[in-house]
Amino acid sequence: MTEQKATNITWHEGTVTRSERQQNLGQKGCTLWLTGLSGSGKSTIAMALEQVLLQRGKHAYCMDGDNIRHGRNKNLGFSAEDRAENIRRIGEVAKLFADAGIIAITSFISPYRADRELVRELNKEADLPFIEVYVDAPLAVAEERDPKGLYKKARAGEIKGFTGIDDPYEEPDQPELHIRTDQLSVAQAVQQLLDSLEQHQLLAP
Repeated sequence: MTEQKATNITWHEGTVTRSERQQNLGQKGCTLWLTGLSGSGKSTIAMALEQVLLQRGKHAYCMDGDNIRHGRNKNLGFSAEDRAENIRRIGEVAKLFADAGIIAITSFISPYRADRELVRELNKEADLPFIEVYVDAPLAVAEERDPKGLYKKARAGEIKGFTGIDDPYEEPDQPELHIRTDQLSVAQAVQQLLDSLEQHQLLAP
């Protein structure tokens, strides 16, 4: 857990309740955490889901790993320590979105179980729903897709510490949802996500 460095600070409780936000938006907030190898399809299905939810009048926001590193986390690299801090920060941001009543859809490789469990605990402590989604494509499939050309660079030794090549990906032990993107279309994957949101009763206040 990250050390609390600031002193002389006091939590200021707001007057608007979470229930009031949910009633106002007509839904419940949550963190939908998509994890998987680069090229597994995380960003594609996350953004497709965001579009479908918008069309249904729901409030969702997609946070993509590369996009976050262009701004909020631009000072972080890809060491194990920086990866952990990257996930901790976005976990805190997603928790804020969820508390506001928004469906926070995150698309991060997040290769280490301990980092994902930390985010789960952040949400649990705040009494907010957390749904871990394992977006699963075999390495061979992800490498064949290689939409950003990163596997090719990693195999050539141009990228060090690349997940799946010379850095591990720790598969989720018990994700709430396991999506095989080598077997499903984008539409089918999105439907599984929608079904999960329905099952968790998050699309109504």
